[in-house]
Amino acid sequence: MIGKSIMRIAAALAIILGDAAVTVLNAEDQPITRTELLRSDLAGIEGRETVIYIADLKPGAVGGKHKHFGDEFVYILEGELIVAPAGADHPPAGKEPIILKMGDVGHLTPDVVHAARNGSESETAKVLVILVVDKGKPLAEAVK
Repeated sequence: MIGKSIMRIAAALAIILGDAAVTVLNAEDQPITRTELLRSDLAGIEGRETVIYIADLKPGAVGGKHKHFGDEFVYILEGELIVAPAGADHPPAGKEPIILKMGDVGHLTPDVVHAARNGSESETAKVLVILVVDKGKPLAEAVK
């Protein structure tokens, strides 16, 4: 009886640890990973929240075009981030990419469709991101 219980526990642990290993491997395969630090409602502003996270970008990592449901503030902790506003079909048309280096800050309003990429093919980049967004919506929405 005890032997069967131990075997069941061991099997359950193996499944759990196997799933954890797959999750870690999948995270390692991602060019951009996000570690959420805080999510909090805004006092006195119904339906809005602040989300703070660290984005780690592998060398050469590129994110797709997207927009946010609120304001995005970024602070470059390490490396270089290139933020490219979208083309003529989305505002602001014809804007040059913004290059942010360690210690730089930036602000993107919700109307700015953009893509971000690591400015280096050999070094990682680390960015502190603060979003003030509509609660209950995704942090970003992909745009074609």
